[in-house]
Amino acid sequence: MLHREKAEIGVFLTFDEPTRPMLREAAEAGLYKSTDGSTWPRLQILTIQQILDGKQPDYPAHRRDATFKKAPRSRPAPAENLTLPLLPGEG
Repeated sequence: MLHREKAEIGVFLTFDEPTRPMLREAAEAGLYKSTDGSTWPRLQILTIQQILDGKQPDYPAHRRDATFKKAPRSRPAPAENLTLPLLPGEG
């Protein structure tokens, strides 16, 4: 899964408890070795309920900015015409 996504480390969120095949794939992903020498599960599986209960994924604290992809910011185009015809035949 991580290889497909070109990610070093990842978290998979699921509504239901993970299945055996999901747990096997997570284990087969191995460990991520941080620049400080610590190791972390390369693929972690958390349920939505665990997140709601306050559980957080385990990942290197000193690299938090490098482990998440950030979506590009976008702004809608400004409206060009804000006037509406009020009387029949206007506009």
